[in-house]
Amino acid sequence: MNEVEVRPAAADALSEPLKLIEEALRDGEPLPPSFAGRLARDVGGGDLEILTARSGGRCVGVAVLAFRPGVSLGADFASVEKLHVRPEERGRGVGRALLEAVEGRCRGRGVSYVEVQTDEEAAPFYEALGFGPEEDVGVLSRSYEL
Repeated sequence: MNEVEVRPAAADALSEPLKLIEEALRDGEPLPPSFAGRLARDVGGGDLEILTARSGGRCVGVAVLAFRPGVSLGADFASVEKLHVRPEERGRGVGRALLEAVEGRCRGRGVSYVEVQTDEEAAPFYEALGFGPEEDVGVLSRSYEL
C-alpha cells in the first residue's frame, strides 16, 4: 500500500474532497452551491476542517471535523461530522490515519472531547480506536419539512 498523507483542505481547495463526499454519500448529486460556499466560509473561519487523506496521488478518504462551544464543558468540543474512505481503500489504515489527524488537530486547538455519530457497521472501527458510548446520553432527532 502507498503511504497515506492527511492534510486539512484549504477553503479554496474543497472541490476534490467534496466530490468524494458527493459520490459516496449523495449518489453523485452535487451539494447546492450556496451550501458548498458556506462550507468554504466555515473552513476559512476555522469552525470546520475537511481533512483529506491522499495515497498514490489521489483522494482516498475524507473526515469532516466541526468545532463548537460546549456549554456544559465550558470549552470547545469537536464532532466528526462525516468520515468516509473509498471502499477499495478500507482496511489499509486510511480511516486510522484520518482519526489520528483528527486527534492532532484537536490537541492543537486544546479540544479534549470529540464525538462521532455512527451506525452499527462502523461502530467497531471507532471502538477499536478508543471511542465508546456516552453514558446516559441518547441522540434523538427530528426532521422538519422545509
